[in-house]
Amino acid sequence: MKTFMYEELTWPEVAALGRETPLVLPLGGAPDAAALEAALNAPEVGLLPPLPFGWAGSGLAVPPEMLAALVSNLLAGLEEDGFTRVYANLPDGLTLGLGGRELHLPAAEHKPVSLPDDGKPRVILLPIGHTEQHGYHLALNVDTVIIEAIAQGVAAAAPDEAFSLPVFPYGVSTHRRAFAATLNCGGRAFEDFWGAALDALAAAGQDRFYFMSGHGGNCSFLTTVVKYAGERHPGCFTATAWLYLSGPAGVAALEEVRDSAIGGMGHAGELETALMLHLRPDLTWMERVVDETVFISTPAYYMDWVEGGALVANPPWEDDTATGAYGAGSLGTAEKGRRWLAAAIDEKIDHVRQIHEQHERRTAKRLAQKKHGNVR
Repeated sequence: MKTFMYEELTWPEVAALGRETPLVLPLGGAPDAAALEAALNAPEVGLLPPLPFGWAGSGLAVPPEMLAALVSNLLAGLEEDGFTRVYANLPDGLTLGLGGRELHLPAAEHKPVSLPDDGKPRVILLPIGHTEQHGYHLALNVDTVIIEAIAQGVAAAAPDEAFSLPVFPYGVSTHRRAFAATLNCGGRAFEDFWGAALDALAAAGQDRFYFMSGHGGNCSFLTTVVKYAGERHPGCFTATAWLYLSGPAGVAALEEVRDSAIGGMGHAGELETALMLHLRPDLTWMERVVDETVFISTPAYYMDWVEGGALVANPPWEDDTATGAYGAGSLGTAEKGRRWLAAAIDEKIDHVRQIHEQHERRTAKRLAQKKHGNVR
């Protein structure tokens, strides 16, 4: 039996897969190959990116019904695409009410999430990518690869200030049906999962959090999570931002070496292609690039890396792209990717330091108010 990594395919390759091909979403380590072969009796099996946490024993657990909703949505999207054999491989003792879609096969040992225990306050980075189409020339794991590299870069450069959780490889795609291969946690399930994860981290004594998204579709839902976090955990400081390279310094870094005009960096365009050429050239096929930069634009609504205009909308994705890409991927280079990754890490380090400052100044103000009896 052959196994393949689903996230390393392009969307046309997923579209061409036989719909009877089993697809398995592991919770934790990858299932044992011999056990897979015995259980599924298929010539090939696709392995989806594993969930790194969410269940008891993973080091960061959420209520089982919240995990079940998220996993069920991911599997349902594959079924909607026509796949007839989709499964979640669950750790022993865990059941999520998925019926015949549950497997309990032996798996590689999974390393639970561990948090810093040396008493130093750190910003907990929560990098969230996605598994979705990126045109003809990029693999499905673009958003995950990039945000993982940024988060790891921040944690390595500022180890006393930031600590990164494992990257989470799934987000929200409300345009999931437009092209094959794109998954979707579902907006409400995504919000519930991350709100519960934050509850668990706060209960463990952490008080500074930064949701870092590599996928634009996550951002509005993470804003909602952050707002709820402010109500539920007023002693914490929780923040998020629009993707990366979106603040003044980040945009300046883009403009310094950018060759595309507005519209060249919407999706699978110059920026993401450059970053993947730097990080994972083996998952970048430049001979397949199709540039698409014509978006139905008006002054208050257009698309680029930092989306512009006063209007917020969500029209059908296929209105503006025939290939799934929106941008000038042909202009990406590995050198641009190297420079932009460094700039993205610098931008996020600055955000981490501002989160520390916000938390410390607000805590000091509350203590002073309490001391003088001015608590509202």
